[in-house]
Amino acid sequence: MAMQPWFPDAKLGIFIHWGIYAVDGVQESWSFFDGDVPHDQYMAQLDRFTAAAYDPREWAALFARAGARYAVLTSRHHDGVALWDTALGDLNVVRHTPAGHDLVGPYAEALREQGLKVGLYYSHSDWNHPDYASTRYEGRPPEQEDNPYAEVPKEQEDLEAWARYLDYRDGQVRELCTRYRPDLLWFDGEWERTEEQWRIRELADLIRSEVPECVLNARMLSHGDYATPEQGVPIVPPDGPWELCLTINDSWGYQHHDHNHKSTGQLVRYFTETIGAGGNLLLDVGPKEDGTIPAEQVERLEGLGAWIARHADAVYGTVRGLPAGHHYGPSTLSADGRTLYLVLFDIPRGPIGVRGLRTPVHRVSVLGTGTGLGHQVIGGLHEAPGVLWIDAPAAADLDEHATVLAVELDGELDLYRGGGRS
Repeated sequence: MAMQPWFPDAKLGIFIHWGIYAVDGVQESWSFFDGDVPHDQYMAQLDRFTAAAYDPREWAALFARAGARYAVLTSRHHDGVALWDTALGDLNVVRHTPAGHDLVGPYAEALREQGLKVGLYYSHSDWNHPDYASTRYEGRPPEQEDNPYAEVPKEQEDLEAWARYLDYRDGQVRELCTRYRPDLLWFDGEWERTEEQWRIRELADLIRSEVPECVLNARMLSHGDYATPEQGVPIVPPDGPWELCLTINDSWGYQHHDHNHKSTGQLVRYFTETIGAGGNLLLDVGPKEDGTIPAEQVERLEGLGAWIARHADAVYGTVRGLPAGHHYGPSTLSADGRTLYLVLFDIPRGPIGVRGLRTPVHRVSVLGTGTGLGHQVIGGLHEAPGVLWIDAPAAADLDEHATVLAVELDGELDLYRGGGRS
């Protein structure tokens, strides 16, 4: 499917890892899979998951203030606990937790009230389903081989049970599509089986039949619409659409003792490096079991949103900026190719250089204040252009997290990518 135009221009999404794992603050699903927490102890969190202070409208308003254009909620993680009243299987928060009601529907409604696109995370894997560990995948990472929650020895494979599991998965995905009409489905757990074992093509056909314009992430394998690097900006970014998923602290879900939050300045760096390389940032929050988002995470979202609001022209309606080597820092380019936005993380000690710029410059200004800056081109030989030198902004024009310069061009951006005279 052709990429939906809203996605590459969204720039920022909010990832929400919320489930029973927030009760004790343990790692989502992996804590029992890896044996760090006894399975019975993990599942006992069902009895104390209340969602008592869950206010999806407050969530959506916060996400909008952060500058996000979409959000992605974990409708079901690898632990199999669904956040809606699914008719496929019995393990969900509606029937087995004090929360007692659908958490996905109000979330989707609240996002749409704010004009945000609705994303739902769903794991192909379910380590609690009786039919899941019925086959195996020989390409699994060695540290995950022979885990009884995920696979059985080859001589014990039961393909009928596996077919039942896929019917269960497909049924749940159909429910999500028909009930909530997601704009994006964010799959996970794909590493546990092959594309053929997962019946990915059939699943993609099912989704397209229900929500034809739904965007699918790369964990739908050959049927994914965009790449999903995780927890680190790629050194060489993917060629097509992509999205970096990143935690605000060191955890996806709420963990009581994890206070190692990235600063607002660090988040601005991650964000600008990502959009400058043509990607979106999917920034994760982990609500507490009652549905409240920790204050430290709210503060970071508000701070990032304030920076984006001051520099919106350099964010929305832009495409990836200069390749490495032209400018020391991220940059974006207006969709018409006529305005280049340069991001400066540090206080300049002298003029800012831009190399390889063939297009003449009409004006340079500080985004947010409008202050014009002097500039000149020095050097150059034959086809190799000189260096554009821009006067450093005054202290009053510097942003506390990252200053952005708007370089207005006399025409569309044209770069020199050669090696110079030999």
